[in-house]
Amino acid sequence: MSTVTLEPLFHRCRRESPIHRFKPNPFRPFFLTCSSNLNLNASFTSRQPHIPISPAPAASLTDTPILHSPQCSETFFTNTFPINTTKMVEGKVFVRLDHGKDLRDWELTVGCNLPGKWILHWGVTHVDDVGREWDHPPRDMIPPGSVPIKDYAIETPLKKSSLSVEGDTLYEVRIDLKPNNEISAINFVLKDEESGAWYQDKGRDFKVPLVNYLKADTNYGPKRGFSLWPGSFGQISKMLLKSKGGQDDSSESKDQKQENNQLEGFYIEMPITKKVSINNSINVSIKKCFESEAVKNLLYIETDLPGDIVLHWGVCRDDSRRWEVPPAPHPPETKAFKDKALRTRLQPEGSGKGSSVLITLGEEFSGFLFVLKQNENTWFKYMGNDFYIPLSSSSSHREDHSKGVQREVTEEASQETSFFAFTDGIVNEIRNLVTDTSSEKNQRTKSKKAQESILQEIERLAAEAYNIFRSAIPTFSEATVMEPETTIVEPEATIGEPEAAVETETLTLDPKEYLGTGIGSETLTLDPNICSGTGTGYEILCQGFNWESHKSGRWYMDLKQKASELGSLGCTVVWLPPPTESVSPEGYMPKDLYNLNSRYGNIDELKDLVIQFHEVGIKVLGDAVLNHRCAHYQNQNGIWNIFGGRLDWDDRAIVGDDPHFQGRGNKSSGDTFHAAPNIDHSQEFVRRDLKEWLCWLRKEIGYDGWRLDFVRGFWGGYVKDYLDASEPYFAVGEYWDSLSYTYGEMDYNQDAHRQRIVDWINATNGTAGAFDVTTKGVLHSALERCEYWRLSDQKGKPPGVVGWWPSRAVTFIENHDTGSTQGHWRFPSGKEMQGYAYILTHPGTPSVFFDHIFSHYKNEIATLISLRKRNKIHCRSTVEISKAERDVYAAIIDDKIAMKIGPGHFEPPSDSYKWSLAVEGRDYKVWEAS
Repeated sequence: MSTVTLEPLFHRCRRESPIHRFKPNPFRPFFLTCSSNLNLNASFTSRQPHIPISPAPAASLTDTPILHSPQCSETFFTNTFPINTTKMVEGKVFVRLDHGKDLRDWELTVGCNLPGKWILHWGVTHVDDVGREWDHPPRDMIPPGSVPIKDYAIETPLKKSSLSVEGDTLYEVRIDLKPNNEISAINFVLKDEESGAWYQDKGRDFKVPLVNYLKADTNYGPKRGFSLWPGSFGQISKMLLKSKGGQDDSSESKDQKQENNQLEGFYIEMPITKKVSINNSINVSIKKCFESEAVKNLLYIETDLPGDIVLHWGVCRDDSRRWEVPPAPHPPETKAFKDKALRTRLQPEGSGKGSSVLITLGEEFSGFLFVLKQNENTWFKYMGNDFYIPLSSSSSHREDHSKGVQREVTEEASQETSFFAFTDGIVNEIRNLVTDTSSEKNQRTKSKKAQESILQEIERLAAEAYNIFRSAIPTFSEATVMEPETTIVEPEATIGEPEAAVETETLTLDPKEYLGTGIGSETLTLDPNICSGTGTGYEILCQGFNWESHKSGRWYMDLKQKASELGSLGCTVVWLPPPTESVSPEGYMPKDLYNLNSRYGNIDELKDLVIQFHEVGIKVLGDAVLNHRCAHYQNQNGIWNIFGGRLDWDDRAIVGDDPHFQGRGNKSSGDTFHAAPNIDHSQEFVRRDLKEWLCWLRKEIGYDGWRLDFVRGFWGGYVKDYLDASEPYFAVGEYWDSLSYTYGEMDYNQDAHRQRIVDWINATNGTAGAFDVTTKGVLHSALERCEYWRLSDQKGKPPGVVGWWPSRAVTFIENHDTGSTQGHWRFPSGKEMQGYAYILTHPGTPSVFFDHIFSHYKNEIATLISLRKRNKIHCRSTVEISKAERDVYAAIIDDKIAMKIGPGHFEPPSDSYKWSLAVEGRDYKVWEAS
């Protein structure tokens, strides 16, 4: 009796599973509830037979055929089905405090032995620091490759340790500690960038105390576990794990250490679990073999799935794919199941990795059907159906199979892009319609420029319609909200100022120059009527404080003495600091919103200050911090997330995806501010209370509008709700994020950056402006590097928000964050007046910083403000850029003033106007037309 040798017959097209640095546990029935863990090409289901499997006699193997020198053709079918599953694996995180190379210094090491892209999110607590546990460490503590997170934290990647051994990779980061840094504790959480999960110590930030390190409120000890908070696309779950091992916690040793009050080294380990991806596959190959004028199908199945795998299989004779049992012979360890199918245990490979089986079938069958069983509750199917393998080499069968796979992927993709295609389609149809209609009348009535103006106006209206639709349904998924908004809003931003052109009844335009291109701008008039949230258009804003203003304790009284002077300088709006009780003295960590006794003064002094500004004709903006709020009380886990005062919210008012504060609210609609609980504005009671508070401030204090702090943290649609309720004269939001850089050098094209700001303004329905961070950034690079060509974008317009939506752009060169004693992004030293020469002559609403007004720049700034007011330059004025070269930028605004900045030469043309030099300073000049 001869046998068939497998190896020579098949090219085994094997997919090796990736090598993991841990030993995966066998699959458990738990994963049956997680079918989404598999990819589109295979599904993972629970198969429960209606009738229990009864013992069945083994299929007959006595009739195994004898193959004499079979002749086999090439493999006519082969396919690999990937199976992607996830599995929980156990590992450990360790924290070690030990002496550094210099025995006088210390070294803190944090490590993990699970695979992943681990990030240490950490900060320090300074000695005698009250109310703020997270802060930036000194520079000499920060390891290379770290990234600062605002002003309170550092993110440092863990790197592969030199102590790693084969099969057990260790990732760690080391932080040097100096004894003279006056740091009382290091706080951290671990972040896995691959999954977006945050790992904490039982819901709390991990804290390593460096003085009095056995105090009861610390949590570094060895009897702690870690809890898992999934990232932004996962469901929240908590896993409290028991720690392995322990240390001597005797009260005697504790007392001795506390008495000595000295730093001592320690080493602790905590168990953690992580969900990791496991990639397996099923490979199927078929060959035709000819023997004694008979044709046989040799079907070879192999898989690298672990465990004892059972093949549940059958055959069919036509496209109905009705299961039936083929006649013997069958492979070894095959049993019949209900006379409808066979079950064969796959044989282990000689290498010990995976298993396989060879099945011989007759030519009379058209297809092979199967599913794989891993255990009693775990089955593998193909896209929710049985695997089907065609046994015929005809093209029709193979086309059906390939189309089936492709159809599944295509349908999934179309669902994701259908909304984008719909919105894009609307704009395209409008474009085609207008183009066709206009072309018929082109010669009679319309110029090409007028056609384009009408076209752009329709696109703007389409964008507005989309935003209205979006604001009515704020619960869209991220994919359907963010991408269409960028796609549709861009035409609105690009066309300049059509919305501004129709927002007031007193604005008149020449129809042929609808978009304010500069030609025919003499017909443009703007009366000082108030447009809610955006003022009259002639505002000049002054920031009335800096980062140190709170230190006097009487800032309201000090500023009151300067009100008349600010009025005489030409300022029309003043921005005051946050008025509420705050954990931080500067006011940006508000606590009790109705308590207006702050480090700047009390409520009565604030009221007197506002009255004084009103008497000199200056409007007043309050600094409203709506994104976050500090709590009054701790919950049962010791987390500060219970509020007091008049707005005594509980943890439902906090977003649910902030890893620090255990909120029970919904997912945040913006970026997270990690230093305080982020407020969930989707809650009706939160919005109701905040609207009532803003209206109370308007009535009780007399505020005329708002400067809105950290508006990146929540959706602009909520801002619209607050502004509609409080009806401010003027409102501006702080949407500050990083510009675009390549290898440390600022990109010329900053459209993506200003688009994000425009998108936020759009989300507010245009009820608020935004600080033009883009313009500040471009000015930085242009002035620092003598690259004035940056001040003209690819279409010859200003490169910031002021070039796209000037009526909503609040231009500035410095504020309390970027300058003052913080200096996070200080304007190029000695070039401040070039910056003011730019923003005080251009459209947009210029903002002047307090520190600059009351400095040696005072007279120059006053002259530029006077020139702006004298020529009635406003937020929608037109700009014609005359020159943008390496060493000079020049522009003409409203045909009334000409300006240049930079060391290069420029003189305004004298063919149409006679120009006279009005003001001149270091590397800047401004002329007036006469």
